[in-house]
Amino acid sequence: MKVVVIGAGNVATHLAKAIYAANVQVTQVWSYHNQNAQTLANQINAKAIANLNEIDLDADVCLISIKDDAIADIANQLKDFRGLIAHTSGAVNLEVFANHFENYGVFYPLQTFSKSKDISFADIPLCLEANNESSLTRLKELAGKLSKNIVEINSEKRKMLHLAAVFACNFTNHLYELADEILKANQLEFDILRPLIVETAAKVQNAFPLDVQTGPAIRNDEQTLIKHQELLLQQPQLLEIYKILSDSIKKTI
Repeated sequence: MKVVVIGAGNVATHLAKAIYAANVQVTQVWSYHNQNAQTLANQINAKAIANLNEIDLDADVCLISIKDDAIADIANQLKDFRGLIAHTSGAVNLEVFANHFENYGVFYPLQTFSKSKDISFADIPLCLEANNESSLTRLKELAGKLSKNIVEINSEKRKMLHLAAVFACNFTNHLYELADEILKANQLEFDILRPLIVETAAKVQNAFPLDVQTGPAIRNDEQTLIKHQELLLQQPQLLEIYKILSDSIKKTI
């Protein structure tokens, strides 16, 4: 199997490296920034291409791993591709490819990726969808070389899964950032929170979040809630976030 990777960002980098590690040939890498494509290509013994018209039209699979808003435009530029084309987005419909390709699909790895941190694909859910059985079989073949956690899911459910992931991951990480700002403003180090963060994540591995919720809001500890809000009077954005989240937690009681 020969694979072309379109993109060289966080997801594309980890995915291309995982494919290469699984002894599947990645022949070409393209990126808006050719230096990024070259950097990734050098790591996986592939060729960096500067123009999409250089793409190997007979490659078995082309994986588009770029920002969601650009997928349709890139797909339009690749309409002569004869293999199976798939994107890695959680939010973009399968039918973005419908007017251009005979065989197409979605290859969505449900995980957070950063180039600076290595990660194993062995347990990552790979969410697959395709327009026909032969394309789905081909995606399963590739996915099976990377992970033992393969999920068939349609576009509508995948969008909701992606939405849930934004709450569980992206928003949570942003709250870490806000917590860090509070600490820094008071000459405290973020390291002091790390054991708390680890334990919070560990608890939901074996329980539902609602069953392990803690803190002043779930206890309906009004005096503490008032004190916290007073501390945030000079930071209206943080105060609003605090109130919204506290009220949301209270509604689960």
